Amino acid sequence: MSEHPGPDRIASAGSAAVLGALAGLSLAAGRGRRAGVLGALGGGLVLAATDAAGRAGRTSPQLPAWWSRVAASGAIAAPLGWLAGRLGAGPILTAGAAGTVAGGMGLRPQKVALGPVLGFALGTGLARRRLPGAAMAALTVVSYRTLAAALFRDAQVSLLAERVEAGDLPFVVPRVAHTSYVGTGYFAALAQELGGAHVADAPDVGIIADLDDLSGPAFDPSAVDPQVREFYQHTARFNLDITPRWRTWVRPGYLLYQTLLARPLGQANVPMNQRQALRGVRGRIDTITLPGETSPSVRGWIRSFADTDDPIYVGVYTTYRHAGQGYVSVGFPLPQASFTATLQPGNRPDGGLRLTSHGDTDQTGHYLAYVDPDGEDVTALAVHGFAEELDVFVVDGEIRAEHSFAVFGLPFLVLDYRITRKG
Repeated sequence: MSEHPGPDRIASAGSAAVLGALAGLSLAAGRGRRAGVLGALGGGLVLAATDAAGRAGRTSPQLPAWWSRVAASGAIAAPLGWLAGRLGAGPILTAGAAGTVAGGMGLRPQKVALGPVLGFALGTGLARRRLPGAAMAALTVVSYRTLAAALFRDAQVSLLAERVEAGDLPFVVPRVAHTSYVGTGYFAALAQELGGAHVADAPDVGIIADLDDLSGPAFDPSAVDPQVREFYQHTARFNLDITPRWRTWVRPGYLLYQTLLARPLGQANVPMNQRQALRGVRGRIDTITLPGETSPSVRGWIRSFADTDDPIYVGVYTTYRHAGQGYVSVGFPLPQASFTATLQPGNRPDGGLRLTSHGDTDQTGHYLAYVDPDGEDVTALAVHGFAEELDVFVVDGEIRAEHSFAVFGLPFLVLDYRITRKG
């Protein structure tokens, strides 16, 4: 007996059919009503079939085959290219804009640079052919994605696991948001979901219960400065001031991300500049204690702007042990998903503590996880190329921290923290 497609696959094919119909209609624009109808029907059928074939044989419908995603991106570009043509944009500008947007979504700096270069080159080379805007945009996006895949063979993301139990992935924090906005009230909602006791702005608690839980071949907790230990085990005793240092090349892209995604999402909204940082940062620890337990089961560190309480970070902090080594995993809840950074601890010669995502085991790294809303199954992607390192140390009797980020070896942000005792 043949296996019938599930409702997720049917819905996905239906969405692809609508997208393909819009693309076909855009490509046939200006050729008459009959051509428009045929274009919409043909586009819908082709993209629906492509989507179904791209998902065939996969246990999860969340990530279709690469070539299916490329076809879908070309279909998305077609109506936008038609609109650009209607607004008076020529082929060079349309192709350049399409390449710029496609490159910007590639994240990797080399991909970001390739997008506009390829777009304007295609637009210039094909200008005499007078291709309509829909065709120009679709061709540019498909060409860009094909060329980028050939040039940059190391994957930016890879499928790590599909529909497995959360316990099989200890380095992933499967705490998700069930609304489109995360915000500073996330842990109150999570406590209701878990049936636990929620304490907001808990006094004298830390993001880590005991630094000794992280001991292992790579880390000796006894060598850590007492002030650094106190900061981790009693984080609520301290205030943090942030000074962001963004690399110039990443500023335009981050400004777009902050405006269109971070602020509406209420998550991962790092200050863009020192002017924003001077608004002040409020840090607090929320805890959730599950029934039958005496110590917090969930520890959340919320950092927000002091003047408005708009969230900067909403993070779930956990520790676990694997093969005799302790690790720190920080989960950032997203709508029905989470982004996790799993870090390996290490000693600094000055008594400080270093946490790095590039450890010497297979546990560390960055992971994007989708949690099935109808159960507890987790589908996880490994996010390659992204790296971070956090150093906490003492200088002249005061605690300092330096949190650096890089993508494919290119540094793009350093957050300097000045950590002072409250009151």
